[in-house]
Amino acid sequence: MTERPKKLGVLISARPDSASFRHAVNLSNAAIDQGIEVYLYCIDDAVTGADERQLQSLKERGLKLYACAYGAHKRNLTLHDKAVFAGLTVVNDLIAGTDRFLSFN
Repeated sequence: MTERPKKLGVLISARPDSASFRHAVNLSNAAIDQGIEVYLYCIDDAVTGADERQLQSLKERGLKLYACAYGAHKRNLTLHDKAVFAGLTVVNDLIAGTDRFLSFN
């Protein structure tokens, strides 16, 4: 039987120019390097960074990227295909379906 890969859930609420956002991106990169499946959800101020180059690069390497549709709406952001825009039910599913779940504020 093949062992399933570990799953890491990451929630970011910090602005893209913050140290917390960068730390979450760096951690996600390191996890992907180790073969871990990473599920990242941008909420609150982090939704403005869903199209950041670093996240898009990680997405090309397998990152599953989500962003809060409500948060985008509140900030008058146009929805795009660089992330899956969804609600908080997805956060619940990530908490329940990953081996570890981390939050960066």
